[in-house]
Amino acid sequence: QVQLVETGGGLVQPGGSLTLSCAASGSGISIYTMGWYRQAPGKQRELVAAITSGGSTNYADSVKGRFTISRVYAKNTVYLQMKSLKPEDTAGYYCFIRDTPQGDYWGQGTQVTVSS
Repeated sequence: QVQLVETGGGLVQPGGSLTLSCAASGSGISIYTMGWYRQAPGKQRELVAAITSGGSTNYADSVKGRFTISRVYAKNTVYLQMKSLKPEDTAGYYCFIRDTPQGDYWGQGTQVTVSS
């Protein structure tokens, strides 16, 4: 069983920065892709960023150049560094780990609100 715990959300002004963290419990985490989705009220869920076991990354076009995903394999932790935040980045952000033998796992989510 894998558990994901996200931290780091909050309220930030436009142009500000936040870093989200997601710590995964369980063994063998490093071989799976991890990442972040977000969902705003009334909008579809959006893949924000993902990072593979080999360190390859991909980003939504809307966040390229502003967000950076990284992971520390020894800590089973993935980070999402967000800069130049915009009001449209406001959403619940959900960490995931993909394609384990038991399926995908999700965190409980952390709210990011960008507002002046």
